[in-house]
Amino acid sequence: MKPFIYLDHAATTKTAKEVVDAMLPYFTEQFGNPSSIYGIGAAGKEAVQGAREQIAHSLGVQSNEIYFTAGGSEADNWALKATAEAYAAKGKHIITSAIEHHAVLHTCQFLEKHGYEVTYVGVDENGILKLDELKAAIREDTILISVMFANNEIGTVQPIEEIGALAREHDILFHTDAVQAYGQIPIDVERCHIDMLSASGHKLNGPKGIGFLYIRKGLKIRSFIHGGAQERARRAGTENVPGIVGLGAAVARAMEHMEQRAAQETALRDYLIERIEAEVPYCRLNGDRKKRLPNNVNFSFRFVEGESLLIMLDMEGICASSGSACTSGSLDPSHVLLAIGLPHEIAHGSLRLTLGEETTREELDYVIEAVKKIVARLRAMSPLYEDFIKSGKAEKQI
Repeated sequence: MKPFIYLDHAATTKTAKEVVDAMLPYFTEQFGNPSSIYGIGAAGKEAVQGAREQIAHSLGVQSNEIYFTAGGSEADNWALKATAEAYAAKGKHIITSAIEHHAVLHTCQFLEKHGYEVTYVGVDENGILKLDELKAAIREDTILISVMFANNEIGTVQPIEEIGALAREHDILFHTDAVQAYGQIPIDVERCHIDMLSASGHKLNGPKGIGFLYIRKGLKIRSFIHGGAQERARRAGTENVPGIVGLGAAVARAMEHMEQRAAQETALRDYLIERIEAEVPYCRLNGDRKKRLPNNVNFSFRFVEGESLLIMLDMEGICASSGSACTSGSLDPSHVLLAIGLPHEIAHGSLRLTLGEETTREELDYVIEAVKKIVARLRAMSPLYEDFIKSGKAEKQI
């Protein structure tokens, strides 16, 4: 019987048992609307405030600077669109990076259609933002810089402190999509001069459909969803009390175990990288070797198609993802891999393996053997690989 090995924690995580336990009473017992004045509603309001304070404590900010959303994508949309609207009188220029999540990139494209100008700053071969290019992009009418804390595909952690200092120096608002980083690595909002930060519950063993946006006190950010007076009149709609409680519990759990989990995942990550590099020829590690998330491994395998690799790994009981977007119906490879300079044919042969707190070395040993076997099988069917071997141009790395 084949095993079940889940190595796609960057996509989503299993909701922790203690998180589910914390949520359950707010489905069936304390089910009241937190805007109501009677007891059962007050209990929900108190639970929401408790979760808000847990999250605020994790970032070292005030609880009234945390606004609950339906997830990271909504938080990104809110940060960009509301800033564009509120600060349009100052300017209509926004700066972001070429490797942002589509929740940011597609929002920027939307704003471009409505009269805003966006500069997409490039990254180096490891996916680190080019600070000199960022400096050169700043203009008098720049109102926002939005750069993700850590990349969701290749795991590279950005120089957020330097970016934030640049933004503050030029009196520009700074937003970071921290969906992948929050709960994984420490985040100091004050030191990094972060004005807005997006996060999502299901990336840190919390429930899906809940996230938050941190908005620094004093910003002129307006309502994103209009209706009632919830979230201090900035985000209408009855609060998702069970989800909020679950998010708070997941955050408390993640912060308590962050250091231990990061050390464990980093050791396993480096073991996985070392063995793949040593045992699978013609591969390339994508992302910075050191400045990367503890749980992220991303490789490109020459002469291999990512979709085929994923399907065959699934047949071996392994859940992973590809740097290629072909699984979503697109023939184009990942914009992130193209931005770091990979040619199309190599970017298409990428594999992302993201570890979790339950991942074991024994599981990774099984995965490594499966990857070796599948890559060899796919290459055996590739005329390009056959020509490459016959040409005598065999190389260890690409």
